Amino acid sequence: MANISVVGVGYVGLVTGACLADLGNQVVCINRSQAKSDNLRQGILPIYEPGLEEIVRRNNEAGRLHFTIDWDKAMAEADFVFIAVGTPTGTEGEADLAHVNASAVEIAQRIHKPVILINKSTVPIGTGDWVADIVRDIRGDEVEFWVVSNPEFLREGSGVYDFMHPDRVVLGSTSRQAAERVAELYYPLGGETIITDLRTAEMIKYASNAFLATKISFINEIANICEALGADVKAVAHGMGTDHRISPHFLGAGIGWGGSCFPKDVKALVHMAELYGVRPEILRAAMHVNYDQRKRLIQKLRDIMGGFRGKTVGLLGLAFKSSTDDMRDAPSISIINMLQHEGATVRAYDPEAQENATRLFEDVIFCDDPYQVAQGADALVLVTEWNEFKQLDMARVKSLMRQPVLMDGRNIYDAKRMTEMGFVYRGMGRGYNGEGSG
Repeated sequence: MANISVVGVGYVGLVTGACLADLGNQVVCINRSQAKSDNLRQGILPIYEPGLEEIVRRNNEAGRLHFTIDWDKAMAEADFVFIAVGTPTGTEGEADLAHVNASAVEIAQRIHKPVILINKSTVPIGTGDWVADIVRDIRGDEVEFWVVSNPEFLREGSGVYDFMHPDRVVLGSTSRQAAERVAELYYPLGGETIITDLRTAEMIKYASNAFLATKISFINEIANICEALGADVKAVAHGMGTDHRISPHFLGAGIGWGGSCFPKDVKALVHMAELYGVRPEILRAAMHVNYDQRKRLIQKLRDIMGGFRGKTVGLLGLAFKSSTDDMRDAPSISIINMLQHEGATVRAYDPEAQENATRLFEDVIFCDDPYQVAQGADALVLVTEWNEFKQLDMARVKSLMRQPVLMDGRNIYDAKRMTEMGFVYRGMGRGYNGEGSG
């Protein structure tokens, strides 16, 4: 059993703190909002993540998980301090380290015994050294401490599972002994432990996310070629994915990636590369292809409808992916903005992200279910691949619509069946497999 403090109760911090408590550790999570801490003590979470609410409740009741705004209380007994605060995109694409800096200062002012500081936030290469300098400038040699980089690889929607079943645990430090002590926290979970220097560990995180983002952009570019040449990207992706060198993961063509990680991390890596004279052409292309997919969907829909002025378009899904309520850089934001700019009325429904979406849009008609979205719509756009959209009564959906135009932004529907039912169906990269020109 270890005494652990976690700075930040966002997605990464809350999952990390709750799961470490579930492994039997004493965990104190600190943030700056009294209301948020009070809510968490009552089991009211600021995010939606499957399974997380139960773990928070269970460990609250067991007395292993605590929430506070009191830095002195959080640091009092800590042997390990995880920094899990936001690193949003700055004005030039760089990662904004203001929250990391503030956390390092607060920690340095309060540590009074040997402690290991663990960077869990996604931070630019060299941040571990920078954090060490901040603490050393404030405390000198008064307190012994070590900095370890421990990047997270959690997927929103399966974060609890990913934490408890890691593919690998990456630890970077100037002290192998410190890294091995952190590795002991993860020992019950299995998975390969990879110990490196600080900068290599930080780079592993960026390189991993950049590769996955590029893989999605690659299959989207292949999808566009498939449309032009009359092939079906779903079959192409399946054929590619059976090759063990490629794998089927992240080969789903559609409207591109969004969320809090891929856009931010790819921009930050491009920024870092350019600062040091490297031309990251593949990463730049990955970003361009990604954002072009959203415009491509609008173009395809415009070609069918002849324009959007006076038309009603319904969106099925708003979150950037299923099993989350995260609206950060969600493709739905761009799609709604483009539709409204061209005069469309937008109706929308999402089972989890609706409350967050209402803070972004005042003039979207938010509905209670998918059928209400379809009522009187001239077109439906499938934006997020929620399971409940996969088994809709499509005959009922069609009967409610003014015009049966269905734009499948995630390729979850059977093209031939939708066409046979009377929909004007378009997927992304579906060639001539039952729906004409794509």
